[in-house]
Amino acid sequence: MNLPTEIFGDSVVAHAPEELGEDQADGFEAFVSTLERSHVVLDLDNTEMLDSVGLGALLNVHDKLRQDGGDLKIATTNSTNRKILEITRLDQQLEVFSSVIDAVKSFH
Repeated sequence: MNLPTEIFGDSVVAHAPEELGEDQADGFEAFVSTLERSHVVLDLDNTEMLDSVGLGALLNVHDKLRQDGGDLKIATTNSTNRKILEITRLDQQLEVFSSVIDAVKSFH
């Protein structure tokens, strides 16, 4: 898996795929492990399907980045994805922002 990314100083923004589920989870985790930065913002705005395996992948990536001294932050204005993160209470484990810029700024 290769996702579009943008570099902002010591942070990288990765734009998540349209689907983040069982078929994409392993590739997503592997992709994030290849990034040269440990401060990662995941933009979920264009993700239309996010299932339990995808949510597990988010937690796995979050844990790995934290072990390496970094963090994973989520940026999305997609109301469905925000609701999924709220219902599963992942919004209490992962910081969720309304904009990529706010998420990137939170690392400083």
